[in-house]
Amino acid sequence: MKYMLIMRATDEAYAAMADVDMTEMIDLMGRFNDELIRAGVLLAAEGLDDAATGVVVDHSSEPPVVTDGPYGETKELFGGFYLLNVSSQEEAVEWAKRLPGTGKGFKTEVRRVPTIDEFPQDNEWIQKERAWREATGQL
Repeated sequence: MKYMLIMRATDEAYAAMADVDMTEMIDLMGRFNDELIRAGVLLAAEGLDDAATGVVVDHSSEPPVVTDGPYGETKELFGGFYLLNVSSQEEAVEWAKRLPGTGKGFKTEVRRVPTIDEFPQDNEWIQKERAWREATGQL
């Protein structure tokens, strides 16, 4: 089963990270990533650029409204993710508990990623997606 570990933090937590030595942080994350690789569970992992450089597309109106970051009303920002292939939610949670570089103001959301097999297989769009996944080696 696939699970996504979504790393979130408050503005205060990100501000506290500004004082952390980048080489030390890369070493911590590198060792954790290596553990995930050796365990055979890592499918993907990425961090995100500063929220101030992003935009939000708000679909509440027509046409959608695009707003520059940072996102003033957001209590927590999505900072990156890990995509793991593990046997259970409990195993995903155990990996999430071990994430380095976390502390006060940091949270990790653990969400299962449904497979294409869980959707109606007689649906035209599911069939097209399945064909695309097969053609690109993703299935």
